[in-house]
Amino acid sequence: MSTTATPVAADLTDKQERILDYLREHADTKTYFKSRLIGEDLNMTAKEVGTNMTAIRDGDADVDVEKWGYSSSTTWKVTA
Repeated sequence: MSTTATPVAADLTDKQERILDYLREHADTKTYFKSRLIGEDLNMTAKEVGTNMTAIRDGDADVDVEKWGYSSSTTWKVTA
C-alpha cells in the first residue's frame, strides 16, 4: 500500500471516494465497520457499500480493507 497521506485512484467512482473518505476519517479510532452503518451515515444501502468496498479493497488506497464477517451486515476490517 502507498504511504502518502491521501492517494486516490483515478478510477474510483464518487460513491467509492465517499466511502474511502469515510474510512480514512474513522480508521484512526475504529477498526471494524458494518456496511449497514456506513450506508446509514452516507445515505447509501448496505448493498451499495458492500459492492463499492470491493473496489476499494482491490484498489491502491492508503487503507487496507478485509472482508471480516457476515452477521446482520457485512463487517469490514479497516486499517490505515
